[in-house]
Amino acid sequence: MKAGSKFLNAASAVALSAGIVASGAGVVSMLSVTAAEASTVSRIVVQGNSRIDASTVRGNLTIKPGKSFDNNDIDESVKRLFATGLFSDVKISVSGGALVVNVKENQIVNAVVFNGNKKLKDKQLEGTVQTKSLGPYNTATLESDVQSIKDAYAAIGREDATVTTQVVNLDGGRVNVAFNINEGDRTKITKINFVGNQAFGDGRLADVIKTKRSGILSFLTRKDVYDQDKLRADEELLRRFYYNHGYADFRVISSVADLDPTQNEYTITITVDEGERYTFGNVQVESSVEGVDAKQLQGLVESRSGSTYSAEDVEDTITAISDRIASEGYPFAQVTPRGDRDFAARKIGVTYLVDQGARAYVERIEIRGNTRTRDYVIRREFDISEGDAFNQTMIRKAKKRLEDLGFFSSVNVSTAPGSEPDRVVIVVDVQDQPTGEFSIGGGYSTGVGATVEAGITERNFLGRGQFIRVAAGGGADVRTYNLSFTEPYFLGYRLAAGFDLSREENSAFDQYSYTQDNFTLRFAAPITDTLSAGLAYSYTKTSYSDFDNRELSNVYFNALNETDDRVKSSVIFSLTYDTLDDHKLPREGFYVRGAVEYAGLGGDADFAKLTGKATYYHPLIESADVIGSATVGAGHLFETNGSVNVFDQFFLGGETIRGFDSRGIGPRAIGTNSTGDYNDPLGGTTYFNASVEASFPMPIVPQDIGIRGAVFADAATLYGSSISNSAFQRAGEPGDTVFGDSMQWRASVGASIIWASPFGPLRFDYAFPVVKEDFDDVQHFRFGASTRF
Repeated sequence: MKAGSKFLNAASAVALSAGIVASGAGVVSMLSVTAAEASTVSRIVVQGNSRIDASTVRGNLTIKPGKSFDNNDIDESVKRLFATGLFSDVKISVSGGALVVNVKENQIVNAVVFNGNKKLKDKQLEGTVQTKSLGPYNTATLESDVQSIKDAYAAIGREDATVTTQVVNLDGGRVNVAFNINEGDRTKITKINFVGNQAFGDGRLADVIKTKRSGILSFLTRKDVYDQDKLRADEELLRRFYYNHGYADFRVISSVADLDPTQNEYTITITVDEGERYTFGNVQVESSVEGVDAKQLQGLVESRSGSTYSAEDVEDTITAISDRIASEGYPFAQVTPRGDRDFAARKIGVTYLVDQGARAYVERIEIRGNTRTRDYVIRREFDISEGDAFNQTMIRKAKKRLEDLGFFSSVNVSTAPGSEPDRVVIVVDVQDQPTGEFSIGGGYSTGVGATVEAGITERNFLGRGQFIRVAAGGGADVRTYNLSFTEPYFLGYRLAAGFDLSREENSAFDQYSYTQDNFTLRFAAPITDTLSAGLAYSYTKTSYSDFDNRELSNVYFNALNETDDRVKSSVIFSLTYDTLDDHKLPREGFYVRGAVEYAGLGGDADFAKLTGKATYYHPLIESADVIGSATVGAGHLFETNGSVNVFDQFFLGGETIRGFDSRGIGPRAIGTNSTGDYNDPLGGTTYFNASVEASFPMPIVPQDIGIRGAVFADAATLYGSSISNSAFQRAGEPGDTVFGDSMQWRASVGASIIWASPFGPLRFDYAFPVVKEDFDDVQHFRFGASTRF
């Protein structure tokens, strides 16, 4: 290297006229050409090569015997020879009728080893360096590799990693190369400061961005790794957050990351200018496209006059109008919002202009960055394909769908010019993230003791976008087993199809035991972006055993044959309306589901069930991130042929009204017979329930740790059993046996701790019944958790 540089100084005067070419390593050769501007040679002589065949050298020359050449040809030939990486120096000169190529061969790398690395494996580091076994040795490349290794460690949060090299010369022009690595400590982010924010607290803004402060479990999440591109993305997240909450003038003035090398810690400071908060002013639609009636499009507007300004509402309106006009045969029509800002009144009027856009077509969709998810899983989220009319609205919709899948940590969709002026290339850049989940949940009740359930879920099975879950659970007297599978694009359509298999073995009841096997085949299809329909078929077989009282068992179950098996065959239709902003931590929106089940397609059961549930989320104190939610639900069973079983009815408990066991409220059979005391739930034909909850960041605890508190109040009633006292009396049971058959409300209050932990969502509930019946089963404490992998 040094010799080459020294030679450059000596030959610099000649270089301007004869040409000097430098390799990537910085080695320079003089091309001593005394011939005329265009010359010919009769042969090519290669000198200085020992391991590399002369034909390899000649094959990389642009100069051929008998053909004229000039200095440009010599320059290009030298560049090609250096580009092979085989030579540290190349000299070309003309001697008589011969072109003399004098080369100095690079040493060959015999082996490359990495020492001291633990956080990054050898295979990962091998992918970052250019120095390879059996490849050429080059000192400049080696220096570049050192920086590449340091960059790789910086990407996992180890800014102070150091790398040195050791080169051992061997016989035959070979060398061994060793990278000696000191990985150092993790570089922490100790503080994330926000300056200039008034409407929202630091904790709320810290929850918006992806970069997080370092904590005890940060080594699991890796969210505290500083990355400049990630910080730029955080700026965009803050902009969208403020734009969606009325702050149309919001700006990120600066975002700075200061590294303290002595402590190996970053302090990030984000300075913002919130501006004023706006509401929507006059909102209207105008059209310049013949055949498109603006009045008919007015009903699609999401941005309502008088409501808080939201960029998301504007985008949703553009999408809705674009979809409508495209479906009516105007593929190139485009929707452009025009704002009319009233600074004094702090209002923004919006006019949606529909006009004819440029005619452009999709040449291809190029997908990059997916290492696990298959290309077709990404392509199918686009409503357009190669050859279709280009539509920017459909691109935005596809991007949102890809983000909603939860398969990727980042999704970026951009465009590039195609091969023709009217052709566009859609470029999709994604980064896969873990989609597996290990979950565990359970509780404790005085009736059945402790129960637990554990499961494994994969939401992107084999990179095909399929969902699969296997779970098992139980307690002292109960065992449950579940298997679920869903294909979200059945037969290539946006139609989800799947099945569920389950088994429950239960001996917790006083008078009997049972085993229940269920198979469900289900389909679901979107009607709109917020409304979907479902259709399912369910087959359930219940086998009863270990009866303590045979006559009483007949009352309970209407046993139809000697084996005491009962089959239910039913079909279920459902509608779901979902506008939640975030399914992990909803802050705004509705989730409404209604279903009707009819049993009577063969089997022993014959009934119809109606159920419904609605939940609404809304910020109570936006600046403090206090979120309120309210839930109501109801269900009723209609006997269509008098053949209703205990298990056909509704059971209600801790899943709906906290503070009670899973089947803790509603009608029960309570009494004493020759076998002893019994107290078993019978289920009911009608239920109502309601809940209110307020969740909030835990005081003192930094909000970006993800721990929230909640207080709640639940109420419910379950009544109307199909089994009466007279039926028990006919079976020989004395007096009143059925209790809780009338409409009796229960209520509870309680508190929760909710942690969005690195292991997944974790929730602890403690509830105390304030209204209950003496025969109810109480369960004060419940917990649930899930862990992603």
